Amino acid sequence: MADARHRMNLTCAATLIAALLMTLGTAPSWSAATCSAQSAADAAPVIELYTSEGCSSCPPADRWLSRLKDDPSVVALAFHVDYWDRLGWKDRFASPAYTQRQAQQLPSNGARFSYTPQVVIDGFDRPRWHSTDPPGTTRARAAALVDVQLTREGKQVAATVQARPGAPARLAGYWALTENGHSTAVKAGENEGATLQHDFVVQRYLPIAAWNATAGLPVALRFEAEPALGAAPPRSVNLVVTDAATGKPVQAVRLGC
Repeated sequence: MADARHRMNLTCAATLIAALLMTLGTAPSWSAATCSAQSAADAAPVIELYTSEGCSSCPPADRWLSRLKDDPSVVALAFHVDYWDRLGWKDRFASPAYTQRQAQQLPSNGARFSYTPQVVIDGFDRPRWHSTDPPGTTRARAAALVDVQLTREGKQVAATVQARPGAPARLAGYWALTENGHSTAVKAGENEGATLQHDFVVQRYLPIAAWNATAGLPVALRFEAEPALGAAPPRSVNLVVTDAATGKPVQAVRLGC
């Protein structure tokens, strides 16, 4: 009887393992998915947060930005800068490229110097971000000057950008790969002992060179959406199209699939 029960247990275990393997083998992967997104009739809000895990005043701004997760009309980007890394805690999301981007925006966004947390909304420095709600669908938006279509097939993302009448003569832009739901237990620096939550973390940033824009003439762009850190797939691919002369965003699309 004991031998029979033992054989039955082994059979059940083998069946369970086989079913699990079949499930794992047939589960859809991020790289195999296909989806698309289209820009709206109005210009999408673009919110950039310059932040760091080594900055004690940054967690409230991180939480403020996280409130945008349920608003698909907004393109939100958390750029982790690296100039806090030398003060006791190295931010695993920080990049000198993001520090450089923050510095490059100073002549156009109105800030006198780089600082954290810095919120830049539609290309303008917003030091009083904490006293207002994050902008989204409740705020009146300007009519779009550019139409954008994003399509992802596997890791490849294709964009079609088409200027409308009245669009800037030259356009530029950038791709940003973002992830939500990160958590870090900080063991040193100003936030020592805290567990920080992060959303919209920019894991990859790729500027796009300027081009001459002609109304009605589409321009094709491509991006390979490989995750930049770890094994987790990216949550969103973002394309921000800017006025090449001012650096201000004119349209943006978030592809969250």
